[in-house]
Amino acid sequence: MTISSEDGLAYLAERGLGALAEKMGMVFTEFNEERAVATLPVEGNTQPIGLLHGGAYVVLGESLGSMHANLIAPEGMVAVGVDINATHTASATSGTVTGVCTPVHRGRTLTVHEIVVTDERGRRCSTIRITNLYKPISR
Repeated sequence: MTISSEDGLAYLAERGLGALAEKMGMVFTEFNEERAVATLPVEGNTQPIGLLHGGAYVVLGESLGSMHANLIAPEGMVAVGVDINATHTASATSGTVTGVCTPVHRGRTLTVHEIVVTDERGRRCSTIRITNLYKPISR
């Protein structure tokens, strides 16, 4: 079954983004079987010197990767993060950043996603990789 972005965004609206993502101002703009895209404002998410906090990049990456892993999860399974890493290569100081999440590996028990975060000028600011484990949904 193919999941359209419209269906994916409806799934997110029903499920919710979680308090942290909402508090940080994260907005999902595309969410389908092939990729997930979200934006995050720099303002309100900075270090004391005015740069987007490195942890903000990671929150954006983990939100995208975990939510996408759950969208494509096998029936009766839930994705939980087991590893995440980020390499920051530029600093955003204003505007918004955009994270584009694509699956690298879709397995029966593990998924791996890469998230590329760019600023408004298109500069890559961070590259994040997250691994999620599929576990049976406990009731």
